[in-house]
Amino acid sequence: MTPVAVIGAGPYGLSTAAHLRALGVPVRVFGSPMVSWAEQMPAGMLLKSTPAASSISAAVPGHTLYDFARAMGEQPLVTDWDIIPVDTFIRYGRWFQERLVPDLEQVRVVSVDRRGPGFDLKLDSGEQFQARAVVVATGLHGFAYVPEPLRSLVPDGPSAVGPVSHSSHHPDLRRFAGREVVVVGAGQSALESAALLAEAGAQVQLLARGRGAVGFGDAPDRQPRYRPGSPFGRAWSLYAFSYHAHAFRYLPAPTRLYLVRRVLGPLGAWWLRERFEGRVRVASGHALRGARVDSASGKVVLSTAAPGGRAAEFAADHVLAATGYRVDLEALGFLAPSLRTALARTGGSPRLGPDLASSVPGLYFTGLPAAATFGPVLRFVCGTDWASPRLAKAVAAA
Repeated sequence: MTPVAVIGAGPYGLSTAAHLRALGVPVRVFGSPMVSWAEQMPAGMLLKSTPAASSISAAVPGHTLYDFARAMGEQPLVTDWDIIPVDTFIRYGRWFQERLVPDLEQVRVVSVDRRGPGFDLKLDSGEQFQARAVVVATGLHGFAYVPEPLRSLVPDGPSAVGPVSHSSHHPDLRRFAGREVVVVGAGQSALESAALLAEAGAQVQLLARGRGAVGFGDAPDRQPRYRPGSPFGRAWSLYAFSYHAHAFRYLPAPTRLYLVRRVLGPLGAWWLRERFEGRVRVASGHALRGARVDSASGKVVLSTAAPGGRAAEFAADHVLAATGYRVDLEALGFLAPSLRTALARTGGSPRLGPDLASSVPGLYFTGLPAAATFGPVLRFVCGTDWASPRLAKAVAAA
């Protein structure tokens, strides 16, 4: 029986596997390295996170983003002024994998079920085996959120080639050159997608629900000087969320869910402002109420409740929902229905113990599904610093 199976080969899966191996725990790791970053992030994207927040945790030194740049003979990204291209981060993650998880199995886990003291796993290669423990580190996969009015317009689901898509459907936005696109959302993904679309030659309208919803963070030299630093900026709250994730789980569940949703929420990076303003039309305070396809023009028409209660409509060739991600365990179809039913939940996320163990013995979650228990730091790569050593020690002890 395999001691541990790690499902996922993004930052959290690779980091967990690296820490387990450093403790001498045999582990099999499944997935394509950095696949979500390579296939669900648009070309030309830049990371909002700083270099300090973008290194994958390893148990041995020499595997940070800085170490990667030096090994490649490239200019290291060090300060908060240094901006990380997504392509650089993908190459870094694959370099990390080649050095610390070289025997990654690039196959897909299609089912996991409970059996006696362990789990039965089946791969898309046809292989079946048992593991004593399973770590789910599948990242954003399956959690893309699209508002109901847009979902109802596409019964077969949003897609890159249909009238409605999610921002995760587009590795390249240049295909929209010369077309009218409405981007729904107000966070970094929405603002950067809108900027990239405009730069590609699309006519872009951003639709934001909140009044004055479009905003940008402060440049590094405008951060408060007398507040503690964190990977996300200077603020007491950000410091607490970054370095005391273990205490977050003691907050009431509604408070935790609210903070995970709002902290480090809808706000563009400081460097994005000049690429956005004057190039993207913005309609703030518009709550989406309905969507239809006009039979004459073929355009998507969005109906909204505008400020003051008046109705408004927006028409475009395509609607891109840059509306983020929401954890829903039902989206993890590889987990057997009996396993999903047995999982205690906080909202749509698994309720976890202090070691990231779920209510099903031997089944662990890390990354985004753990954020509802441990806070917003688990939404970001730097959360591997806190989660991976803790999870690995717990699994090794068990």
